Amino acid sequence: MVAPGRGKCSSSRALLALTAAALTLLGQMLRHGHAASLYGGEDEVVILEAQAVKALLANSPSAWVVEFYSSWCGHCVSFAPTWRTLARDVRDWELAIRVGAMDCAEEKNFATCADYGIHFYPTFRYFKALVGQFTTGEDYYGPNKELQTFRHIMIDFLQNSTYPNKPPACPVLEPASSFSILSDLGKHQKHYTAVIFETASSYVGREVILDLMQYENIVVKRAVNTDEKLMVKLNITSVPSCYLFHPNASRGLIYTQKSLRPFYTSYLKSLPGVTKRLPFQNVVSVRPKEDTIAALKPWKDNDQGKVYFADLESSLHYLLRVELASHKILEGPELTSLKDLITVLSKLFPGPQPVVKLLETLQEWLVSLPLDKIPYDAILDLVNNKMRISGMFLRNTVEWVGCQGSQPQYRGYPCSLWTLFHILTVHAETRPEMQILAGFDNGPQVVLQVIRRYIHHFFGCRDCAQHFEEMARESMDEVQTLDGAILWLWKKHNEVNIRLAGAPSEDPMFPKVAWPTADGCPVCHEEIKGLHTWKEEEVLRFLKSHYSVDNISYKYSGYESQIHKAVNEVVKDNGKKGKEQGPPKLMHSQKEPTIDAQNIDQNSRNGALVKRERTDLLDQNMKRQEPDSYRKEVKHISFLGVGFSRMDMSLCILLYAASSFFLMIMYFYFQMRSKRWKTKYTRPCV
Repeated sequence: MVAPGRGKCSSSRALLALTAAALTLLGQMLRHGHAASLYGGEDEVVILEAQAVKALLANSPSAWVVEFYSSWCGHCVSFAPTWRTLARDVRDWELAIRVGAMDCAEEKNFATCADYGIHFYPTFRYFKALVGQFTTGEDYYGPNKELQTFRHIMIDFLQNSTYPNKPPACPVLEPASSFSILSDLGKHQKHYTAVIFETASSYVGREVILDLMQYENIVVKRAVNTDEKLMVKLNITSVPSCYLFHPNASRGLIYTQKSLRPFYTSYLKSLPGVTKRLPFQNVVSVRPKEDTIAALKPWKDNDQGKVYFADLESSLHYLLRVELASHKILEGPELTSLKDLITVLSKLFPGPQPVVKLLETLQEWLVSLPLDKIPYDAILDLVNNKMRISGMFLRNTVEWVGCQGSQPQYRGYPCSLWTLFHILTVHAETRPEMQILAGFDNGPQVVLQVIRRYIHHFFGCRDCAQHFEEMARESMDEVQTLDGAILWLWKKHNEVNIRLAGAPSEDPMFPKVAWPTADGCPVCHEEIKGLHTWKEEEVLRFLKSHYSVDNISYKYSGYESQIHKAVNEVVKDNGKKGKEQGPPKLMHSQKEPTIDAQNIDQNSRNGALVKRERTDLLDQNMKRQEPDSYRKEVKHISFLGVGFSRMDMSLCILLYAASSFFLMIMYFYFQMRSKRWKTKYTRPCV
């Protein structure tokens, strides 16, 4: 943050330095590419991919511990060095247990992560060997995520595995009997035998056994200090200790600088004749080592003073099609939270008509269903417009513009979600008379509470959700006005920026600083007695302007692409007609009509951004994209807000007429039958 009292010269130098650093970083990325995920081919972590992971984990001869993560999750980014170190530390254990990772933020992995029931990131799962069928694995619920804790739990997992799920190559990890150890006394052997003496709860012996499992000419065993006779026999006075039987029948304690796993492992690997087995003797690697390098996406020029609708629709896409997908069935508080969020979005989201109509339709459908449980697949069908309701559209890809990062793991979804939340609080203030949630107290906290519940139930980064809950518990109840809600979210966003400044998740091109900066809003800053102070009334004015309808840019958005596609097809159609009918007579002053994606009017409905002509063009384009046979037979019309076709309406009328005709026939039939019955059984009077 730059204090407003500093001169323009220092600000210019800082800007030049930042620009130079950014250009350097981009140059390096363009030369070398960039990792598509947090882990690359140079790491010992096996990168799992959707097309093969299920078969791999079901039929693997070794057990697995897998991290399901999201590359945009700040905690996952911070934890990545630990996971790399773990994989490198236990690389010699790979015949017994392997370390893998799957990026659930990659589009190709969305469905697979949902199948494994991954709700939050990072999630750690253990998978047994040779299961033979699909399983979701066993969750890790450890006290911490330290390197040593993971190693110990991996060992416990191997020891607790039983036939037929015990890895065939896994060595014996239980303590050896005194008989098997003493039988080596005085014998000439073809290999070394090392015995680690330790307490029953120690993991040193088991770690050394696994470290040496791929090495020839040495066998490692462990013994516990409860076998006093054995310890006296071999003169073991302290634990842990390592006793070595040489091939020539000599024996004795080995002395290292410290009685720790790394020292024992290094000493034993350095013994004469102890060598690692050749690769062809090992189980074939499940995946060749290769760099997972992705092509760098072209940088999208953008104005940091603008809000980009591409970020907002990408946020909605990820929220509705990815984060919700991990919840196969929505019920209870989760379902209530989703209904409230969709209701708020349907009333406050400043999008074009196709997106707003989708949100409104989804909200009406969710509220009208008298069900306690709703399968996610039903929600997805509506989001994907499987019912072919005219005029509904939400892009199904991610396109970051204002939230693009220098690498895929930076910014992206969290940035767009903050933007969406800020917009909701600002737009709620512009319509104070609106009842956002029917049947609830629509006080100034209503939008904040809906955001809070969504983050608690659905946001993938668990650590981030917990931090937000702590901030909400601390001061959200103090919000008394709609302006106060806007400022509360702004303050908490800045707190998060300050807390994460310098963290591994920080984008070097976009340092996390208090916002707005002095360059973006000079009047928002002031100094009182040498201390920086925010002028909150100016900050509030800035936020309302920045997140207003007029400041939203449609550049790069799916709506813009649909408009251009519709315009191009209309022009193409007009061109075909012109060839058939002859060239139209135009005045020289007339120009071809153009559509500026930035010039979008504000609809009086709720501030939604709509341009009627564009909506008509978009609808025409959607219809034009349908199959020809379908367009000839079915033309959609809107009836009571539900999409019906003319064929549907014709069938309804036909069935109505047929039913009426059938009822008339039945009526006359019973009338005639009744008359006959009366004539037949009526007796003449005497």
